Amino acid sequence: MHVTDVRIRKVTVDGKMKAIVSVTFDDEFVVHDIKIIEGQSGLFIAMPSRKMGEGDFRDIAHPIKSETRNKIQEAIFDAYERMNSQPESEVVNA
Repeated sequence: MHVTDVRIRKVTVDGKMKAIVSVTFDDEFVVHDIKIIEGQSGLFIAMPSRKMGEGDFRDIAHPIKSETRNKIQEAIFDAYERMNSQPESEVVNA
């Protein structure tokens, strides 16, 4: 499985969420609404989730292996860095 496209929509409101991302795999499958969030230790990604019950959130889709998560995160952060070097772009392709 390879990341074949990364599309980023920058969040313009001040806050911890910096962007919302869609990632395409093998030109055949896409996951929308991955978030880039700024935490205390730097940026991280949050997979799409749904609110369950009393404030708990459960991931809708997520990688099972940590190696897969790292590949996705690396592709997202690379595209995010390129987007930040070109502030007028709204969409960055991997």
